[in-house]
Amino acid sequence: MSENLRIGIPSKGRLADLSKQLLQEGGLCFRRQDRSLFARVKDMPIDVTFLRTDDIPVLCSEGAIDLGITGGDLVAESGAELDTRLCLGVGNCRLAVCVPDSGDVRKPADLDGCRIATSFPRVTREYLAKHKTTAHTVDLTGSVEVMIALGVADAIVDLVETGSTLAANHLRILDEIGCYETVLVQNPNTPHTALADRIVRRVEGVVIARTYSLLEYNVPSEKLAEAEKITPGFNSPTVNRLEDDAWHSVRAMVKRGEIIDIMERLEELGATAILETAIANCRL
Repeated sequence: MSENLRIGIPSKGRLADLSKQLLQEGGLCFRRQDRSLFARVKDMPIDVTFLRTDDIPVLCSEGAIDLGITGGDLVAESGAELDTRLCLGVGNCRLAVCVPDSGDVRKPADLDGCRIATSFPRVTREYLAKHKTTAHTVDLTGSVEVMIALGVADAIVDLVETGSTLAANHLRILDEIGCYETVLVQNPNTPHTALADRIVRRVEGVVIARTYSLLEYNVPSEKLAEAEKITPGFNSPTVNRLEDDAWHSVRAMVKRGEIIDIMERLEELGATAILETAIANCRL
């Protein structure tokens, strides 16, 4: 056993880049040499391990790593006993039961006796058991959308993002099994609990910062109360009187997804010099 805390992240792909960026923005400085499986974090007793994304839940559960970044769908499929410490707000997807557009299947009970192709056999069987339906699962890896056209299956269970792939294969969603996103998981028996808490808090600061912007603006003093209702901030906005007593300066955290609408509302109120600044990290 390593005396250092080990964090497992994907070795390649979009999630690998995301994981590396999250950790580094959280103050964990490391560099992967060529295709090495390990990297040491500078000035901290932490090793970063580069793994297959779908192996991370099992390896974390078995104690090979203490923390891991992976998909929530993979955690559910693995059945591993893990603590989900943090949802990272990216990689959102739905796991759905999909059937042919022209088929007769209208409800889960209609799947009785069908063949269902999926790369999520555990979750699929749990879903079928919940609906007291008996079906044969065809366990596959990779793309399953074409399995109905190939005659391998009558339905599929697969991840759905935009639905464009389903439309291209003349499929429709019968039912949604669950919604998932990228998560930070922890081995419940790790001996490095204090350090793990510290890392989780650092990553959380980055995740929260990405959902907010800092908004600054000037507003006529008689409109200040109305402006504060539009931008209440996290606890309350920062308000300063300008040299011209007829104006106040306001600074507040605003959810990034609402920023454009809020800027327009402030402008209608008479606010000027409305500026948005990205937040790199925070503690709330």
